[in-house]
Amino acid sequence: MNILIIEDEKNTAVLLKEFIEQHPQYLVANICDSIEDSVNYLQKNQAKLDLIFMDIQLADGESFEIFEQIEVTIPVVFCTAYDSFTLKAFKNNGIDYILKPVKENDIEKAIAKIEQLKNKFATNPINQIKDLLSKNIAYQTSFLVRFRDKMYPVLVSDIALAYLDNEVVYLFNFKGEKHIVSKTLDEIENVISPQQFFRINRQMLINRKAVKEIETYFNRKVVAHLSIDTPEKAIVSRLKVSPFLSWVEKG
Repeated sequence: MNILIIEDEKNTAVLLKEFIEQHPQYLVANICDSIEDSVNYLQKNQAKLDLIFMDIQLADGESFEIFEQIEVTIPVVFCTAYDSFTLKAFKNNGIDYILKPVKENDIEKAIAKIEQLKNKFATNPINQIKDLLSKNIAYQTSFLVRFRDKMYPVLVSDIALAYLDNEVVYLFNFKGEKHIVSKTLDEIENVISPQQFFRINRQMLINRKAVKEIETYFNRKVVAHLSIDTPEKAIVSRLKVSPFLSWVEKG
């Protein structure tokens, strides 16, 4: 099996490579240390790869951004120092999740799991593994918001937009009403369906049902016009334009 390691800590990358290549049938084809390098490498070489070991927090952002720029069709073993990304990892081809510091025993268990899945789904392992994982994902259905001395739930299906402003996240419903929620935008994105919601930039997460039309913008960006008034223009980051348009079409 040809393996890609995506890891920006050199010592961890070297250690991973040593652990993996103790198995003769596993070969580390390359090590990438950033989102940009990973996307460029995958665009040219993904067909030659069988598996990725991927750090979640890279120097230039969360590696989940890779999945927004290119369709990754091979399984991923995620590595991170934090355990708060579990759901999002398994929404992005994740077949295992290793906490840092990386230990040889953890790599052995991950490889054993990979071999088990390979044997079980030998006819079409990628699609069947993804199908199996998707059935186990339970997305959040509501968020608690606070108003004065009370808290009450807002259904995820009623959220048109989540918006970050001065480190405060607001949820806007389809009536245009806004509520403060005690969650970060990352935390919200991690527990809701990527088929229904898309993170168009650092500050804004939008519901597919809220998109009315899309307009070209300067510097190869686009603006999403929504069914409610937005605090500012819903500008889709340049690198996210292609996956955003694909996401809208798949709706």
